[in-house]
Amino acid sequence: MQEPLQNYIDPGIIHFMIYPDTIEGTGNIYDTMKNIVVDDFFNAVELTWIKDQEQKEKVKKMLHNSHMKVYYGAQPRLLTQNYDINSLEDKERMKAVETIKEGVDEAVELGAEAIAFLSGKDVKKAKREKAVSLLVESIEEICQYAQKKDDSLGIVLEIFDYDIDKKALVGPAEIAREVAQRVRRNYNNFGLMADLSHLPLLYETPREALRPIKDYLVHVHIGNCILDETHPAYGDSHPRFGIEGGENDIPELVEFLEVLLDIGYLDGKEAKTVSFEVSPTEGEAPEVIIANSKRVLKKAWAKL
Repeated sequence: MQEPLQNYIDPGIIHFMIYPDTIEGTGNIYDTMKNIVVDDFFNAVELTWIKDQEQKEKVKKMLHNSHMKVYYGAQPRLLTQNYDINSLEDKERMKAVETIKEGVDEAVELGAEAIAFLSGKDVKKAKREKAVSLLVESIEEICQYAQKKDDSLGIVLEIFDYDIDKKALVGPAEIAREVAQRVRRNYNNFGLMADLSHLPLLYETPREALRPIKDYLVHVHIGNCILDETHPAYGDSHPRFGIEGGENDIPELVEFLEVLLDIGYLDGKEAKTVSFEVSPTEGEAPEVIIANSKRVLKKAWAKL
């Protein structure tokens, strides 16, 4: 591709993945966030809960001054507390809904453009229709809450694997599309997120994963995964591009970007956020993995 990357993509990165010590809302969030903010390659950053109010205020001010897009990931709120937004037990389901509502409040406080989360666990086929209906009900409640809080805040459901690691209801492209169709009937502030890291875990090619949801796709992550069960980073651990035994590197990213261009998601009219979801494995420095990721994206773009 001869046109500049930034005409099509606002590169972003998920703070709580590249600095996993912060995923529970604790740790040195401010200084690690500053490492990203001062890097002008990035036009977007994704963060999660910050439990210390003093540190939250410092991060909020820094992001306000940064001229970056900000997104809020509520996935850690669900995963670290084992909450299930489509649980068949209503009491358990409401715990998940309430923590995402708290995330909505925090996202608005931090100036985020959107909040993302994942569905709960997949269930046996006989109960899947009920689980999908409960997921839709939960999402609509969150959408309604967000509209009252700040009607500009986007509500985003991220698509995960259904039988390897997260074992989420959403899930296969056809279920993701069904959920999006049903929610969009009443709430236009809702959309879907696709992640290159998850496609091998879903047994889907970029075309199989993206074309069915193209009308609902609002956000994109890129990264890697490992399907070798003997590998220490097996599953949805988001290791660096090119890791031995990994599924994604430059050729896979090229194919993914080609489909994003083909379906019109990357149209060149307005740069869309595409965020690295990468995490260091044992002994790896976050700064090296960040540099790895930037090189891979620039090389992939040049090959389009």
